[in-house]
Amino acid sequence: MNIPQHIAIILDGNGRWAKSKGMPRNYGHTMGAKNVETVCKAAHDLGVKYLTLYAFSTENWNRPESEVGALMKLLESYLKNCIKTAAKNQMRVRVIGDTTRLTERFQNQILELEEASKTNTGLNLQIAINYGSRDEMLRAMRTLYQDIAVGKRDLKEINEDVFSEYLDTAGIPDPDLLIRTSGEQRLSNYLLWQLAYSEFYFTEVPWPDFGKDELEKAIEAYNKRDRRFGGLKEETNV
Repeated sequence: MNIPQHIAIILDGNGRWAKSKGMPRNYGHTMGAKNVETVCKAAHDLGVKYLTLYAFSTENWNRPESEVGALMKLLESYLKNCIKTAAKNQMRVRVIGDTTRLTERFQNQILELEEASKTNTGLNLQIAINYGSRDEMLRAMRTLYQDIAVGKRDLKEINEDVFSEYLDTAGIPDPDLLIRTSGEQRLSNYLLWQLAYSEFYFTEVPWPDFGKDELEKAIEAYNKRDRRFGGLKEETNV
């Protein structure tokens, strides 16, 4: 089976999953956070090299203040514990998104985690926090413009590869496969540039129930796709 090098996932359905069990939304977020390690291990065991998870979008700030506060505490707690998990599993962890809106303590936790795991050689885990693709591209364009203004870049050399260097995902290959859980079929401002040639897989399964078996189903579906590049079919080993 042909294993995607990079899988991106939109983690959806935590709140609805909790409601179906008669529990508050925050319980769903807690169980969803616990599921991250399960899916990271499954991805690594299957041979996936990069996994990018949509944890908190720029639009999520519009949720009720109590829910946003609970999500931030949950993310901080996860990243704090992730240092040990990353060391145990040789996992390199990076955060993408505009972290300047996060608390100073949270920003320091991110820097500590990235520094502690930067030489690990296992799964590359990217966590998108306060991430929005349009925001990412605007930030990239501002930085690129500044570099052109001071002579660090020549306008004539700007192409897709150069622009990609200014994105949060610089140095990371584009996703081969996007997965969205819980039935919704939209991108929600996620990796719009990077997903230009990716395969999409949508499942009704909510994120807390999305385990190794469901990941394998997604990869099996990916293997059945006829991927064509410039009119040539990409060969897959099914």
